[in-house]
Amino acid sequence: MDQTPTPDRHVPVLLHRCVDLLAPALQHEGAIFVDGTLGMGGHTEAVLERCPAARAIGIDRDPQALALATERLARFGDRFTGVHAVSDDVPAVLADLGLDPAGASGLLFDLGVSSLQLDELDRGFAYRADAPLDMRMDQSTGPTAADVLNGYDVRDLTRILREFGEERFARPIARAIVRRRETEPFTTSGPLVELLHDVVPAASQRSGGHPAKRTFQALRIEVNAELTVWADALAAALRALAVGGRIVVLSYHSLEDRITKHGLVAGATSSAPHDLPFELPEHAPWLRLLVRGAEQADATEVAANPRSASVRLRAGERTRTTTDQPSRSQPTRSQPTPEMPTRREPA
Repeated sequence: MDQTPTPDRHVPVLLHRCVDLLAPALQHEGAIFVDGTLGMGGHTEAVLERCPAARAIGIDRDPQALALATERLARFGDRFTGVHAVSDDVPAVLADLGLDPAGASGLLFDLGVSSLQLDELDRGFAYRADAPLDMRMDQSTGPTAADVLNGYDVRDLTRILREFGEERFARPIARAIVRRRETEPFTTSGPLVELLHDVVPAASQRSGGHPAKRTFQALRIEVNAELTVWADALAAALRALAVGGRIVVLSYHSLEDRITKHGLVAGATSSAPHDLPFELPEHAPWLRLLVRGAEQADATEVAANPRSASVRLRAGERTRTTTDQPSRSQPTRSQPTPEMPTRREPA
Protein backbone atom coordinates (compact mmCIF):
# COMPACT_ATOMS: atom_id res chain seq x y z
CA MET A 1 0.00 0.00 0.00
CA ASP A 2 1.17 3.54 -0.76
CA GLN A 3 2.63 5.10 2.41
CA THR A 4 2.42 8.69 1.12
CA PRO A 5 0.53 10.93 3.60
CA THR A 6 -3.15 11.09 2.68
CA PRO A 7 -3.28 14.88 1.97
CA ASP A 8 -0.41 14.47 -0.50
CA ARG A 9 -2.07 11.63 -2.41
CA HIS A 10 -5.13 13.50 -3.61
CA VAL A 11 -5.82 16.98 -4.98
CA PRO A 12 -9.56 17.73 -4.51
CA VAL A 13 -11.19 18.99 -7.69
CA LEU A 14 -12.66 22.53 -7.66
CA LEU A 15 -12.04 22.63 -3.91
CA HIS A 16 -12.44 26.35 -3.30
CA ARG A 17 -15.45 26.66 -5.58
CA CYS A 18 -17.22 23.79 -3.80
CA VAL A 19 -16.58 25.30 -0.37
CA ASP A 20 -17.66 28.77 -1.55
CA LEU A 21 -20.98 27.33 -2.73
CA LEU A 22 -21.60 25.27 0.41
CA ALA A 23 -20.37 27.67 3.11
CA PRO A 24 -23.36 30.07 3.19
CA ALA A 25 -25.60 27.17 4.30
CA LEU A 26 -23.19 25.85 6.94
CA GLN A 27 -22.54 28.84 9.19
CA HIS A 28 -25.31 28.27 11.75
CA GLU A 29 -24.99 26.16 14.90
CA GLY A 30 -26.13 22.58 14.29
CA ALA A 31 -25.46 22.72 10.54
CA ILE A 32 -25.03 19.22 9.11
CA PHE A 33 -22.77 18.66 6.11
CA VAL A 34 -22.89 15.30 4.30
CA ASP A 35 -20.08 14.25 1.99
CA GLY A 36 -21.70 11.40 0.09
CA THR A 37 -18.46 10.34 -1.59
CA LEU A 38 -15.89 10.96 1.13
CA GLY A 39 -12.84 9.53 -0.63
CA MET A 40 -9.71 10.70 1.18
CA GLY A 41 -11.55 13.56 2.87
CA GLY A 42 -10.06 16.60 1.13
CA HIS A 43 -13.34 18.41 0.49
CA THR A 44 -14.67 17.61 3.97
CA GLU A 45 -11.48 18.86 5.61
CA ALA A 46 -11.84 22.19 3.81
CA VAL A 47 -15.52 22.49 4.78
CA LEU A 48 -14.79 21.81 8.46
CA GLU A 49 -12.00 24.39 8.45
CA ARG A 50 -14.13 27.04 6.75
CA CYS A 51 -17.37 26.34 8.67
CA PRO A 52 -16.57 25.93 12.40
CA ALA A 53 -20.23 25.54 13.40
CA ALA A 54 -20.80 22.57 11.08
CA ARG A 55 -20.69 18.84 11.78
CA ALA A 56 -19.71 16.54 8.89
CA ILE A 57 -20.97 13.06 8.01
CA GLY A 58 -18.71 11.27 5.52
CA ILE A 59 -20.10 8.32 3.55
CA ASP A 60 -17.99 5.94 1.46
CA ARG A 61 -18.45 2.40 0.18
CA ASP A 62 -14.67 1.84 0.12
CA PRO A 63 -13.43 0.77 3.59
CA GLN A 64 -9.84 1.70 2.75
CA ALA A 65 -10.78 5.25 1.75
CA LEU A 66 -13.01 5.60 4.81
CA ALA A 67 -10.18 4.54 7.15
CA LEU A 68 -7.70 6.98 5.59
CA ALA A 69 -10.17 9.87 5.68
CA THR A 70 -11.15 9.12 9.29
CA GLU A 71 -7.50 9.26 10.31
CA ARG A 72 -7.01 12.49 8.38
CA LEU A 73 -10.05 14.13 10.00
CA ALA A 74 -9.43 12.87 13.55
CA ARG A 75 -8.28 16.35 14.62
CA PHE A 76 -11.88 17.58 14.28
CA GLY A 77 -13.05 15.18 17.02
CA ASP A 78 -16.78 14.57 17.16
CA ARG A 79 -17.39 17.13 14.41
CA PHE A 80 -16.72 14.30 11.94
CA THR A 81 -18.42 10.90 11.68
CA GLY A 82 -17.52 8.30 9.05
CA VAL A 83 -20.12 5.85 7.76
CA HIS A 84 -19.47 2.77 5.61
CA ALA A 85 -22.36 2.70 3.16
CA VAL A 86 -23.37 3.31 -0.41
CA SER A 87 -24.47 6.92 -0.76
CA ASP A 88 -27.93 6.07 -2.09
CA ASP A 89 -29.95 6.72 1.07
CA VAL A 90 -28.71 9.79 2.90
CA PRO A 91 -31.97 10.20 4.90
CA ALA A 92 -31.52 6.74 6.45
CA VAL A 93 -27.87 7.46 7.26
CA LEU A 94 -28.90 10.66 9.06
CA ALA A 95 -31.74 8.92 10.89
CA ASP A 96 -29.44 6.12 12.04
CA LEU A 97 -27.21 8.76 13.63
CA GLY A 98 -30.17 10.28 15.46
CA LEU A 99 -30.30 13.28 13.15
CA ASP A 100 -33.17 14.82 11.20
CA PRO A 101 -33.42 12.74 7.96
CA ALA A 102 -34.48 15.92 6.12
CA GLY A 103 -32.05 18.20 7.91
CA ALA A 104 -28.89 18.29 5.81
CA SER A 105 -27.62 21.85 5.43
CA GLY A 106 -25.02 20.92 2.83
CA LEU A 107 -24.43 17.95 0.54
CA LEU A 108 -21.46 17.17 -1.69
CA PHE A 109 -20.99 14.36 -4.20
CA ASP A 110 -17.68 13.97 -6.04
CA LEU A 111 -18.54 11.13 -8.41
CA GLY A 112 -16.46 8.54 -10.23
CA VAL A 113 -13.25 6.77 -9.31
CA SER A 114 -11.06 8.27 -6.59
CA SER A 115 -7.35 9.00 -6.64
CA LEU A 116 -6.86 6.26 -4.05
CA GLN A 117 -8.47 3.67 -6.28
CA LEU A 118 -6.47 4.75 -9.32
CA ASP A 119 -3.18 4.89 -7.47
CA GLU A 120 -3.49 1.53 -5.69
CA LEU A 121 -2.57 -0.63 -8.67
CA ASP A 122 -3.77 -3.88 -7.08
CA ARG A 123 -7.33 -2.54 -7.17
CA GLY A 124 -7.38 -2.97 -10.97
CA PHE A 125 -8.78 0.45 -11.87
CA ALA A 126 -5.68 1.61 -13.75
CA TYR A 127 -4.49 0.20 -17.07
CA ARG A 128 -0.88 1.29 -16.73
CA ALA A 129 0.19 -1.89 -14.86
CA ASP A 130 -0.76 -5.57 -15.00
CA ALA A 131 -2.99 -6.06 -11.94
CA PRO A 132 -5.95 -8.21 -10.84
CA LEU A 133 -9.13 -7.19 -12.67
CA ASP A 134 -11.16 -6.23 -9.62
CA MET A 135 -12.46 -2.63 -9.92
CA ARG A 136 -14.88 -2.94 -6.99
CA MET A 137 -15.06 0.17 -4.86
CA ASP A 138 -16.02 -2.10 -1.96
CA GLN A 139 -13.88 -5.22 -2.31
CA SER A 140 -15.95 -7.11 0.24
CA THR A 141 -18.94 -7.64 -2.02
CA GLY A 142 -20.15 -8.06 -5.58
CA PRO A 143 -18.77 -9.28 -8.92
CA THR A 144 -15.38 -8.14 -10.22
CA ALA A 145 -14.38 -6.82 -13.62
CA ALA A 146 -12.97 -10.27 -14.38
CA ASP A 147 -16.41 -11.77 -13.67
CA VAL A 148 -17.95 -9.37 -16.20
CA LEU A 149 -15.33 -10.09 -18.87
CA ASN A 150 -15.57 -13.86 -18.43
CA GLY A 151 -19.34 -14.10 -17.95
CA TYR A 152 -21.13 -11.58 -20.16
CA ASP A 153 -22.07 -12.49 -23.71
CA VAL A 154 -21.17 -10.41 -26.76
CA ARG A 155 -24.42 -8.48 -26.67
CA ASP A 156 -24.09 -7.39 -23.02
CA LEU A 157 -20.40 -6.59 -23.36
CA THR A 158 -21.18 -4.46 -26.41
CA ARG A 159 -23.93 -2.66 -24.52
CA ILE A 160 -21.82 -1.66 -21.53
CA LEU A 161 -18.84 -0.65 -23.68
CA ARG A 162 -21.05 1.49 -25.91
CA GLU A 163 -23.25 3.02 -23.20
CA PHE A 164 -20.84 3.42 -20.29
CA GLY A 165 -17.56 3.80 -22.17
CA GLU A 166 -18.90 5.57 -25.26
CA GLU A 167 -16.61 3.22 -27.15
CA ARG A 168 -16.94 3.40 -30.95
CA PHE A 169 -15.46 -0.07 -31.39
CA ALA A 170 -17.61 -1.75 -28.75
CA ARG A 171 -18.74 -4.72 -30.84
CA PRO A 172 -15.32 -5.78 -32.23
CA ILE A 173 -13.87 -5.42 -28.73
CA ALA A 174 -16.66 -7.56 -27.26
CA ARG A 175 -16.14 -10.25 -29.88
CA ALA A 176 -12.39 -10.26 -29.26
CA ILE A 177 -12.95 -10.60 -25.51
CA VAL A 178 -15.20 -13.63 -25.98
CA ARG A 179 -12.70 -15.28 -28.37
CA ARG A 180 -9.81 -14.66 -25.99
CA ARG A 181 -11.53 -16.04 -22.90
CA GLU A 182 -12.34 -19.32 -24.68
CA THR A 183 -8.64 -20.20 -24.45
CA GLU A 184 -7.80 -18.48 -21.15
CA PRO A 185 -10.08 -16.52 -18.77
CA PHE A 186 -9.21 -12.92 -17.94
CA THR A 187 -7.67 -12.51 -14.49
CA THR A 188 -5.37 -9.49 -14.80
CA SER A 189 -5.41 -6.28 -16.80
CA GLY A 190 -2.33 -6.93 -18.95
CA PRO A 191 -3.95 -9.32 -21.47
CA LEU A 192 -6.99 -7.03 -21.73
CA VAL A 193 -4.85 -3.97 -22.47
CA GLU A 194 -2.90 -5.97 -25.06
CA LEU A 195 -6.16 -7.06 -26.71
CA LEU A 196 -7.39 -3.46 -26.84
CA HIS A 197 -4.15 -2.29 -28.44
CA ASP A 198 -4.73 -4.90 -31.15
CA VAL A 199 -8.44 -4.25 -31.75
CA VAL A 200 -8.71 -0.45 -31.59
CA PRO A 201 -7.42 1.01 -34.90
CA ALA A 202 -4.11 2.84 -34.74
CA ALA A 203 -5.63 6.05 -36.10
CA SER A 204 -8.13 6.12 -33.23
CA GLN A 205 -5.37 5.48 -30.70
CA ARG A 206 -3.45 8.47 -32.01
CA SER A 207 -6.43 10.82 -31.78
CA GLY A 208 -8.46 9.35 -28.92
CA GLY A 209 -5.89 8.56 -26.25
CA HIS A 210 -5.08 5.23 -24.66
CA PRO A 211 -7.17 2.42 -26.22
CA ALA A 212 -8.04 0.99 -22.79
CA LYS A 213 -9.43 4.22 -21.33
CA ARG A 214 -13.05 3.78 -22.40
CA THR A 215 -13.22 0.03 -21.79
CA PHE A 216 -11.86 0.37 -18.24
CA GLN A 217 -14.35 3.16 -17.55
CA ALA A 218 -17.23 1.02 -18.80
CA LEU A 219 -16.19 -1.97 -16.69
CA ARG A 220 -15.84 0.16 -13.57
CA ILE A 221 -19.28 1.70 -14.01
CA GLU A 222 -20.85 -1.73 -14.59
CA VAL A 223 -19.10 -3.45 -11.68
CA ASN A 224 -20.14 -0.73 -9.21
CA ALA A 225 -23.60 -0.02 -10.72
CA GLU A 226 -22.53 3.61 -10.60
CA LEU A 227 -25.32 5.14 -12.69
CA THR A 228 -28.11 3.29 -10.87
CA VAL A 229 -26.59 4.11 -7.50
CA TRP A 230 -26.19 7.77 -8.47
CA ALA A 231 -29.78 8.14 -9.71
CA ASP A 232 -31.04 6.71 -6.40
CA ALA A 233 -28.51 8.70 -4.37
CA LEU A 234 -29.43 12.04 -5.96
CA ALA A 235 -33.15 11.54 -5.36
CA ALA A 236 -32.52 10.53 -1.74
CA ALA A 237 -30.06 13.37 -1.16
CA LEU A 238 -32.55 15.96 -2.38
CA ARG A 239 -35.14 14.56 0.03
CA ALA A 240 -32.60 14.97 2.85
CA LEU A 241 -31.85 18.61 2.01
CA ALA A 242 -33.26 21.15 4.46
CA VAL A 243 -34.81 24.43 3.36
CA GLY A 244 -31.89 26.76 2.73
CA GLY A 245 -29.59 23.78 2.34
CA ARG A 246 -27.26 23.46 -0.64
CA ILE A 247 -26.12 20.55 -2.79
CA VAL A 248 -23.00 20.47 -5.00
CA VAL A 249 -22.24 17.68 -7.48
CA LEU A 250 -19.04 17.01 -9.41
CA SER A 251 -19.54 14.66 -12.38
CA TYR A 252 -16.89 13.30 -14.74
CA HIS A 253 -19.00 11.33 -17.21
CA SER A 254 -21.74 12.59 -19.52
CA LEU A 255 -24.28 10.07 -18.22
CA GLU A 256 -23.64 11.03 -14.59
CA ASP A 257 -23.94 14.69 -15.47
CA ARG A 258 -27.18 14.05 -17.36
CA ILE A 259 -28.72 12.42 -14.28
CA THR A 260 -27.56 15.36 -12.15
CA LYS A 261 -28.87 17.94 -14.58
CA HIS A 262 -32.30 16.34 -14.88
CA GLY A 263 -32.65 15.96 -11.10
CA LEU A 264 -31.74 19.56 -10.30
CA VAL A 265 -33.61 21.14 -13.21
CA ALA A 266 -36.77 19.19 -12.29
CA GLY A 267 -36.67 20.68 -8.80
CA ALA A 268 -36.14 24.18 -10.19
CA THR A 269 -39.08 23.93 -12.63
CA SER A 270 -42.77 24.48 -11.93
CA SER A 271 -44.80 21.28 -12.08
CA ALA A 272 -48.06 23.10 -12.82
CA PRO A 273 -49.99 21.67 -15.79
CA HIS A 274 -49.73 23.87 -18.86
CA ASP A 275 -53.49 24.34 -19.03
CA LEU A 276 -53.80 25.48 -15.39
CA PRO A 277 -54.47 29.25 -15.28
CA PHE A 278 -52.50 29.71 -12.05
CA GLU A 279 -49.76 27.94 -10.12
CA LEU A 280 -50.72 26.20 -6.88
CA PRO A 281 -48.17 26.35 -4.04
CA GLU A 282 -47.41 22.64 -4.37
CA HIS A 283 -46.51 23.16 -8.04
CA ALA A 284 -43.94 25.89 -7.37
CA PRO A 285 -40.23 25.08 -7.85
CA TRP A 286 -38.55 23.89 -4.65
CA LEU A 287 -34.96 24.27 -5.80
CA ARG A 288 -32.90 27.25 -6.94
CA LEU A 289 -30.01 26.59 -9.29
CA LEU A 290 -26.78 28.18 -8.05
CA VAL A 291 -24.71 27.98 -11.23
CA ARG A 292 -25.59 28.57 -14.86
CA GLY A 293 -25.40 25.24 -16.65
CA ALA A 294 -22.37 23.21 -15.60
CA GLU A 295 -19.10 24.79 -14.50
CA GLN A 296 -15.72 23.38 -15.53
CA ALA A 297 -12.22 23.62 -14.12
CA ASP A 298 -10.13 26.40 -15.61
CA ALA A 299 -6.90 25.86 -17.52
CA THR A 300 -4.76 26.54 -14.46
CA GLU A 301 -6.44 23.81 -12.41
CA VAL A 302 -6.39 21.32 -15.27
CA ALA A 303 -2.66 21.91 -15.73
CA ALA A 304 -2.05 21.32 -12.01
CA ASN A 305 -4.54 18.46 -11.66
CA PRO A 306 -5.26 16.63 -14.96
CA ARG A 307 -8.05 14.61 -13.31
CA SER A 308 -10.13 17.80 -13.25
CA ALA A 309 -10.21 18.06 -17.06
CA SER A 310 -13.61 16.39 -17.49
CA VAL A 311 -15.37 17.71 -14.38
CA ARG A 312 -18.80 19.30 -14.55
CA LEU A 313 -20.08 21.10 -11.44
CA ARG A 314 -23.78 21.68 -10.74
CA ALA A 315 -25.37 23.08 -7.59
CA GLY A 316 -28.73 24.00 -6.11
CA GLU A 317 -30.42 25.34 -2.96
CA ARG A 318 -33.72 24.07 -1.51
CA THR A 319 -36.29 26.86 -1.19
CA ARG A 320 -39.25 25.03 0.34
CA THR A 321 -40.30 21.71 1.81
CA THR A 322 -41.97 18.99 -0.27
CA THR A 323 -44.32 16.17 0.63
CA ASP A 324 -41.78 13.42 -0.15
CA GLN A 325 -39.34 14.49 2.56
CA PRO A 326 -38.90 12.01 5.43
CA SER A 327 -39.76 12.93 9.01
CA ARG A 328 -38.17 12.05 12.34
CA SER A 329 -41.09 9.75 13.11
CA GLN A 330 -40.14 7.34 10.34
CA PRO A 331 -38.28 4.24 11.56
CA THR A 332 -34.55 3.93 11.03
CA ARG A 333 -32.98 0.89 9.43
CA SER A 334 -30.41 0.15 12.09
CA GLN A 335 -28.95 1.42 15.34
CA PRO A 336 -25.62 3.22 15.04
CA THR A 337 -22.59 2.29 17.08
CA PRO A 338 -20.64 5.05 18.82
CA GLU A 339 -17.30 4.11 17.25
CA MET A 340 -17.97 3.73 13.52
CA PRO A 341 -21.64 3.80 12.50
CA THR A 342 -22.61 1.57 9.62
CA ARG A 343 -26.05 1.60 8.09
CA ARG A 344 -26.07 -1.51 5.93
CA GLU A 345 -23.86 -3.58 3.73
CA PRO A 346 -23.42 -1.75 0.41
CA ALA A 347 -25.04 -3.48 -2.50
